[in-house]
Amino acid sequence: MKNRSDSSNTIITDAYNEYYPEVLSYITYRINHKYEAEDLAQDVFIRLLDYKALLRPATIKYFIFTITRNIITDYIRRYYKRQEIDYYLQEELSTYSNETEETIFTNDLLRVEKEKLATFPAQRQIIYTLSRDENLSLTDISMQLNLSRRTVENHLFLGRKMMRTYLKKII
Repeated sequence: MKNRSDSSNTIITDAYNEYYPEVLSYITYRINHKYEAEDLAQDVFIRLLDYKALLRPATIKYFIFTITRNIITDYIRRYYKRQEIDYYLQEELSTYSNETEETIFTNDLLRVEKEKLATFPAQRQIIYTLSRDENLSLTDISMQLNLSRRTVENHLFLGRKMMRTYLKKII
C-alpha cells in the first residue's frame, strides 16, 4: 500500500512533466526574460511542494496556475520596485556627487584666488576685494577710499586682468 507522501510526489512529478512547458511559456510571455522565466517556472513546482497535503490530480492544474500567477505578480512588483530604487539612487548619488565636486572645485578656486590676491599691491587688493566681495560700485569704492574714480577703475581693471590670466593658467 502506497503512503500519502509517495502519492503526492507522483502527482507533482506527473504535473511537472505535463505542465512545465505550458507554465514556462506562460511566464516567458508575461515577463519576457527567458532565463528568469525558467527560474520562476522551477519555483512554481518547488512552491507546489508546500501544498503536498492538499494536492489531488483533479485540482493540481489550478494550484499550478494560481501559484504561477502569484509568482509573476511578485516578480513584477520586485522588478518595478528595483527600477524605482535604482533610479532614486542614481539621481541622489549624481546630485550628491555633483554638489560635492562643485563645492571642492569652488573652495579650491577661492583658495587660489586669495593666494594670488595676496601678491597684489595693497591698494589693488583693497579695491579688488571691495568690488568682488562687497559688490561695491566704482563710485562707492572711490568715495570710501578717497580716490579718483579713474584710479579705482584702473586698479580694478589691472587686478581682474591679472586674476583672469592666473586662473586660466591653472585651470
